[in-house]
Amino acid sequence: MRIAILGTRGIPANYGGFETFAEHLSTRLVARGHQVTVYCRAHYTSPRQIEFQGVQLKVLPTIRHKYFDTVVHAFLSALYAVPNRFDAALICNAANAPFAPILRLTGTPVALNVDGLEHKRKKWNWIARRYYLMAERLATILPNETITDARVIQDYYQARYAADSTMIAYGAEVERRPDPAVRRWRVEPNRYVLYVSRLEPENNAHLVIEAFKRVRTAHKLLMVGDAGIPYTDEKDLAEKLQRVLRDGSLVHSYRNRAQARVKEIYDWDYVVDQYERLFARMAGITLLKHYRPANQEPDTEAAHEKVMSRSASNIS
Repeated sequence: MRIAILGTRGIPANYGGFETFAEHLSTRLVARGHQVTVYCRAHYTSPRQIEFQGVQLKVLPTIRHKYFDTVVHAFLSALYAVPNRFDAALICNAANAPFAPILRLTGTPVALNVDGLEHKRKKWNWIARRYYLMAERLATILPNETITDARVIQDYYQARYAADSTMIAYGAEVERRPDPAVRRWRVEPNRYVLYVSRLEPENNAHLVIEAFKRVRTAHKLLMVGDAGIPYTDEKDLAEKLQRVLRDGSLVHSYRNRAQARVKEIYDWDYVVDQYERLFARMAGITLLKHYRPANQEPDTEAAHEKVMSRSASNIS
């Protein structure tokens, strides 16, 4: 089959969950004999790179802006994909639902992976939140198939829109091998606590910092994140980074995290990254997570997952 994947930043993945998903899915489909094209953003993937592990890359421009980056690129990707008449297309992100008909007009079946509940995220203004609500509804109408990656998201779409979806849980692959990359952050395996997220208010980095300051330990707190979208009070956050090692970009490889084998702290209010949680569990890393329905998946009985309420004292 000839398959297109649209709506992510592109591959190879060095940013977030959707990109990691796109890389794993596309390369595995190629290994099974399919022809796969992934549409990439010019500021994420080099325009000179036209192939990755057998996957064809189509690098297109976009408007590099918080509110337009995703939708402009997805729109252009859909237009460029039309002449190819793919056998199937996967669109990632509910925000891109309005572009599914562009592909379907030429007979290409479209599946849409909706991701999480973006309309609840604090980083969006009221216009963006309204748009996401509209896109959520369109995601149940315009594609041939709606895909969710967590049971709680599947239940949400069923309850709010009376819409069925196909729930496909993430998998993860772990390689146990020494990786000197962790030492560039001046930490040793088994001797640090790892926090991974974009440094946005709803990801509660400030609570993790406050909690770590209360703990007497020789371990270091390694915070890996991207502050591309400003924190509510960057000065306040910076002042709290006294015992913290902070990297300037999101972690480049999920495999590097297995070297921690201590704790990963996931403090998200609305974003569910099942891939990261599953990877951490398979790597034997203790997870600290907030008590909310999304964080009870995919295994509520995992011995190395600790459920807590949202406060610095409980985290510590």
